Parts: sequence; C-alpha cells; structure tokens
Amino acid sequence: MTLSNKAKAVLVHLGGSIAAILLAFAVSAVLMLMVRVSPLLVYGKLFEGVFLNPYGLAQIFFKATPLMLAGLSVAFAFHAGLFNIGAEGQMIVGGFLCALAAYYVHLPWILHVPLCILVAMLGGVLWAVIPAYLKAYRGAHEVITTIMMNFIAAALTGYFVAEKFHEPETVHTFTAQATSFIPRLSVMLGFCKGSPANMSFILALLACGAVYWLLWKIPLGYEIRAFGLNSDAAATAGINVRTRLIYAFLISGALAGLASVNFVLGYKHYYEEGFSSGVGFMGIAVALVGQNNPVGVAVAALLFGALSHATLVINGYVPKDIVEVMQALVIIFVIVLNGVTRKIVAERFGDR
Repeated sequence: MTLSNKAKAVLVHLGGSIAAILLAFAVSAVLMLMVRVSPLLVYGKLFEGVFLNPYGLAQIFFKATPLMLAGLSVAFAFHAGLFNIGAEGQMIVGGFLCALAAYYVHLPWILHVPLCILVAMLGGVLWAVIPAYLKAYRGAHEVITTIMMNFIAAALTGYFVAEKFHEPETVHTFTAQATSFIPRLSVMLGFCKGSPANMSFILALLACGAVYWLLWKIPLGYEIRAFGLNSDAAATAGINVRTRLIYAFLISGALAGLASVNFVLGYKHYYEEGFSSGVGFMGIAVALVGQNNPVGVAVAALLFGALSHATLVINGYVPKDIVEVMQALVIIFVIVLNGVTRKIVAERFGDR
C-alpha cells in the first residue's frame, strides 16, 4: 500500500517528536551519571511505577486531563494567529464560578453536572472577552492583556474566597453538592482505585475530537485558520476577520475554563487558590509539542502527565529537578527538530 504525501508528512513529524523525546532521555541520562545514579535503574523504576501498574496509568490520565484542555485552548488560539497566554486566568475564573454553581444550585445529577461544566466554560469565555475586545477593536497585543488578566483573576478570586465564599477554618470554597460530582474512573471502570482520575479525561478526549471537527470540517474553522495564516488575504476573500478573531478567542477561553472541572468536579469538589498549578502555562508547551493538532495535543498531554507523575515515582532515586529538566529538554528538542521536519516535509512533499 502506497502512503499519501499527507500521511508521509505526518510520519515525518511524528518521527521528529519521538526523536526529541529520545534525545531528552539521553541527555537526562548523562545528568544522572553526573550525580552518580544509574540511568537504567531510574528509567526502570520510572516505567514500572508509571506505565506498568493501573494506579500509575490512572495518575497519567488525571494529570493529563487539564493539560490536554489547556493545550487545546492555546492551540486553537494559535490557529487564529493569536497567542493566548491567559489560559491560566481563564481556568481560574472558570473553576471559581463552577465551584459556586456546584454548591449553590440544587438539581438532579443529570442536570447539575452539565450545568456546572457549562458554567466553567462560560467563566473562561468571560475572562477572554476583554482581551478579545481589546485585540479586535483597539489592536492591543493579546500577550500583554492576557498576562495582566491572569493576575487580576488570581487576585479577584483570592479576595472572594477569603472574604465571602470560604468554608469556616479553610481557604477554599464551600464543598459542592454531591449531585455535581463527576464520577471517578475507579467507580466507572473498576480499576485504578485510589486515584483521583475521573471521567473528565473522557471529556477532554471528546473536546479534542470537537476541536478537530470545528477546525477542519466546518466553514467556521476554515475561516479561523485562513485568518490566522494571513488576515489581509482572509479579509480580501470576504471573511469578517474581526468576528472570527473574537470567536477564536472565546472558544479558546471556553476550553481553558473547561480544564478546571477535573479538579473542581472530579477531585476536590471545591475551588482553592493555586489549584491550577501553572497548568495554563504548561498548556503552551503541550500545544507546542503537539504541533497545535488536537491528536498531537492529546499525546503531548499524556507525555507531560507521565513525566509529572514520574517526579513522585523516582523522587527517591534522583532529584526531582532532573525530571523537570527532562520536560524542558523535550520542549527544546521539539522546537529544534520541528524546524528540521518542516523543512524536510516542504522539500519532499511540497506541504508544510
């Protein structure tokens, strides 16, 4: 069977990503040798603790879920030519409002959960409206405005939790109604007991499919991508670039807000300051490694989820900083090799 040029291009990009991961592991092995630790021992413990037992796999799913959605948020904005640094703030506001809806609203489970998920997404949209407006109507650069919105989100929610909505003797919001809980995978699938992994992981996978459909299967996605590639040409073709920019920003914000439900509805069942743990910023790395493709984003999120859990697994053998260095090396090598693979694809297949 002869592969199409598109399939060959995908394989070249995939090969580049695999090579980047292998190089990161190789350089990390050198660092381990420098601190007099056997890389074979460490990697053996890593694979045993992360990939070869149900709990480890469930932890990968749990940690990958918000990364996947944050990565989708950043990737979607990238396709519109936007650099959304505000996924962190959008996730914070979405999580806070979701927690309030989970506590104050009283509905049956089948209605309460979808409502809380919708509120989380609307929270992300709300926090994307201002930078979207400033970009579309005032030309303000989205990097600056979204960074500032992150600080405002953290400060505002911190104030409201501390002054208005915290449970006594705690620093988090009121515990949600049980009707808002998203079931854990251990309950639904009967394995990985003890892990906080929940059905939000399935929701994240569905979001990947929805983003792929939106970007590549309907006219709106085509218009957003056309605007992202060349706004002047898109405008000449009759596309309302200002409207498409706002749509892209708001959809990106909705995806970031959705990332909060893993923690608020599926794990702790309340909002607390710092719950996002930099996930919004890590979404940038996930989108980069996944090359802004929903499938690539899903795989990259699982990779970073595995490396995050690996920090705990091998903590007794090497400093956790080495795992963080490994994550950074993956990103650096992907950047370098991505340029190489793009050049190969352009020269051999005439398509980037």
